[in-house]
Amino acid sequence: MAAAKIKKGDKVVVLSGKDKGKTGEVTRAMPKDGKVVVSGVNIATRHRKPSQANPQGGLERSEAPMHVSKVALADPKSGKATRVRFETRDGKKVRVAVKSGEVING
Repeated sequence: MAAAKIKKGDKVVVLSGKDKGKTGEVTRAMPKDGKVVVSGVNIATRHRKPSQANPQGGLERSEAPMHVSKVALADPKSGKATRVRFETRDGKKVRVAVKSGEVING
């Protein structure tokens, strides 16, 4: 399996959909499904009936997973979307931002 270009804790920019242009942090990466959950982005609303656990019921808002191709890593320098390249530096495989050549921590 190829190394993950986007990992948990990365700052990403949304490229398409209703939240296009928004930035957020990856709270969960699901490499098997090819999806990521980004904080504050792709909010899904569920209408919940009152239950024993939640006697009030009402609207439940939560972040839904989105496809990894809809997000791009935010460049550490400019904060704009960038592609990711893998390079070997000091004998270690590191992720590098294509736009600035900056090493991505993590």
